[in-house]
Order: sequence, then C-alpha cells, then structure tokens
Amino acid sequence: MPTLTPTAMASPMTTTDAHVLAGAWTGHDTRLVVAGLLGIAVLVVLITKLKVHPFLALTLGSGVLGVAAGLPLDKVIDSFGKGVGGTVASVGVLIALGAMLGRLLADSGGADQIVDTILGRSGRRSLPWAMALVASLIGLPMFFEIGLVMLIPVVLLVARRGGHPLMRVGIPALAGLSVLHGLVPPHPGPLVAIDALKADLGITLGLGLLVAVPTVAIAGPLFGSVAARWVDPTPPEHLVPERHEGTGGRRPSFAATLVTVLLPVVLMMGKAVADIALAKDNTVRHVLDFVGAPLFALLAAVIVAMFTLGRAAGFTKDKLSATIGDSLPPIAGILLIVGAGGGFKQTLVDAGIGTVITNLATGANFSPLLLGWLIAVAIRVATGSATVATISAAGIVAPLAAGLSPTHAALLVLAVGAGSLFFSHVNDAGFWLVKEYFGMSIGQTIRSWSIMETIVSVVSLVFVLLLGLVL
Repeated sequence: MPTLTPTAMASPMTTTDAHVLAGAWTGHDTRLVVAGLLGIAVLVVLITKLKVHPFLALTLGSGVLGVAAGLPLDKVIDSFGKGVGGTVASVGVLIALGAMLGRLLADSGGADQIVDTILGRSGRRSLPWAMALVASLIGLPMFFEIGLVMLIPVVLLVARRGGHPLMRVGIPALAGLSVLHGLVPPHPGPLVAIDALKADLGITLGLGLLVAVPTVAIAGPLFGSVAARWVDPTPPEHLVPERHEGTGGRRPSFAATLVTVLLPVVLMMGKAVADIALAKDNTVRHVLDFVGAPLFALLAAVIVAMFTLGRAAGFTKDKLSATIGDSLPPIAGILLIVGAGGGFKQTLVDAGIGTVITNLATGANFSPLLLGWLIAVAIRVATGSATVATISAAGIVAPLAAGLSPTHAALLVLAVGAGSLFFSHVNDAGFWLVKEYFGMSIGQTIRSWSIMETIVSVVSLVFVLLLGLVL
C-alpha cells in the first residue's frame, strides 16, 4: 500500500489510479461500504427520528452493521463486547477522574474564584477576552454542559451590570467551553479518539491547546462582536446568578485553584516533551513517563484538589466524600455512550470497513485529516451528537492512523474532534440548552450559536492542516 501523506489535500485521481482502484475493488468491498452506511443510517434514524437513547442506538447500529457486513452473529457480539470493554477500561476511569476534579472545582467555589479574579481585573474592552479565558480554564476539567450551567449566571450578570450586549460576552464563553470540549482531553470525545487511533495523549493535548488558542480567539471575542449586531436576545429573568462558596463562605485562593486545574495538563505535556527530547533509557524520561501517564496525572490532580480546593473551602471528610460521590451519577450516561461507541468502532474495524476506506483514501491521495473531518461533520450534522460523531469517525479512519507518525496521529484526532463540532442545530441537545438559557428564538440561536460552532470547526481544521504542513 502506498505511503500515506498526512498533509496531502484532496486531488483528482489519474486514469491510472482509477484503473488500479477498479481492478482492486471487489463485490465484498461494496458490501462492506453498504454495511457501514447502513449501520450509520440506523444510528441516525434511531437517534433523530425515534429519539432512542444513543447507547441503545449505538448497540443496535453495531448489530445491523456487523450482520450486513457478513460477520457471524457470535463474532458481532464478541466484537461489540471487546470494543465496550476496551474503551471503558482505557477511557472510563479518566472520564470519572475528570468529573471528580470538575465537581471539586465547582462545589468548593474554586471556579467562582477564577471567574471573579479574572473579571475583576478586566476592563470593558478586554471583557470578552476575559470571558473566553475564564471559560477555557473552567472548560479544561469540566464537561460542556456543566461548565455552561455554571457560567450562564455569570454571563447574564456581567452583561446586565455592565450594559454589554449579551452576545458580546456570551459567545466568547460558549466558544471557550466548546473548543475545549471537542479538542482537548480529558473530555470524552478526544479521549475516545485517542484510544481508537492509538495516538499519544500528551502530544494530542499539547497540539490541541495550540489549536484551541487561536480558534477560541476567532470564534469567541471576534465573532462575538459580530453576533452582537445580529442577535439581541432578552434572557429569562428567573436565571439569577448562583454563587458557590465553601463552608463558612470560604473559598480556595486563585493561585491554588489555577495550579490544581493546570496540574494534569502540565504533567501530561511533560511526558510528551520527554518522549520527544530525551533518550529512551534516560531516568528523567522514565519518571516523566510515569507521572505524565493520564491515569496518574488525573488521579494526582484529584488528590491534590481534595486539599487545595476541598479542605481550603472548609470541607469536612464527609463533605469531601459526598462531593466525590456526587460527581459520578451524572456521567453514567456518558460512560454508557462512550462504551457503546467503542463497541461500534470495534465492529467497524473487525468487519474490515476501515480498511476499505483506507485503501480508497490512499489510492485517491486524499488527506486523512480532511477525510476524518468530513466523516465527523456528516455524522455530527445527522445525529447532533459530537461524541457519537467523534467515536464513529475515529472508528472508520482508525486504519489510516497506523501509517502516521505520532504527531500526525494526534492531528488526526484533532481533525475528527473539529468535525464533531460542525453546525449544531435542532437535533443537538446543546442547541436547545443555549437557546433556552439565553432566551433566543430558533433563528437567533442559528445565527449565533450554530454559526459559532461552524466557525470553531472550520478554523480548527485550518490550523490542524497548517500544523500538518510544518510538523
């Protein structure tokens, strides 16, 4: 098979290429492609038309895909079970630890400390940039929905007290949360894609942050100033800001909160740098590889947070235990979806559908990065779920990653993540969440939130492709 060129853009096939592909193409390949399309179609119909929970939809879609591809029934069940087990084992614990860190940040008042400190030092002109920074910091350990619920009262309060157009401060906050959710681990989508594509988490994290900074700037403060001219909503009056304080009104310091939030990022990036710069037998590299392993980095951050956030806020042992325990039930659905997505991905792989896509992309000299983005875009627009889009697209392009360098495998993860954020509309729960919180009509939500998500997707892809050209 020809060597893949990760940064190659789509180019027309020559007559020779077409003959080679035509000669290699078989009826079995056609059946596999049809099976893949059928499995995705079942997924789309179940989620969008019949409103079936994504966990059940992914499970049923995997069965249809495997049977249509000609896999024996016992093999279909084995593939799905293998995918579920492997994904939950590698990703589930990290999601749980991320949820614990996020809950400690919220309940201790640490998140509010970040908000108050940064906004307190911001002027009128710099306020949108401050909102983007606040959302990005809070978005590192927190899921999008949790961060949104936490930031909405702050956005409404800032807009009302300062007389700012709601979109001017709201869009930067939404952009910061969305970009981190789609591109940066330990969020579920990037973690699943990293696992499926066998990418290095530290490298993906570093490149993800590199792409996230300009993307947030363009889709957040810059687009926010434009959206404020298009949309001027009146938010619901009952959404009164709700502040989080520790016991007796105590809150952790800004410095302690910032260090705690950034600790897992620093540890994982340290591992990535060590793997690139130091020899394999270097003692320092061995140490950094251990402390920078995702499991250790997030576990260490949670333990540190129990003291720097929980105890600093006056939490008793019982309160700490309750906070940790309360962080887990809300992610049960996410873990089930992620696990079923792993089963769907494994069924795609075992059926050989990914290999067929790989051969087509290679023969057509089509960029793996662009292909991963396009597949994720199609599934995102059809299903409305960024996580389902990431999981499915990563499974389809997984064979492509085998021929890529660690850097380009990480870029493929980011390309898939970027595609999963494209044009949120009425089949996306996030669309309705934003619409209701900001008191917008459907048309206003499309002109603000939906366009912002599209900008995030396209701009991040552009930066991913540019990095692919120079790395």
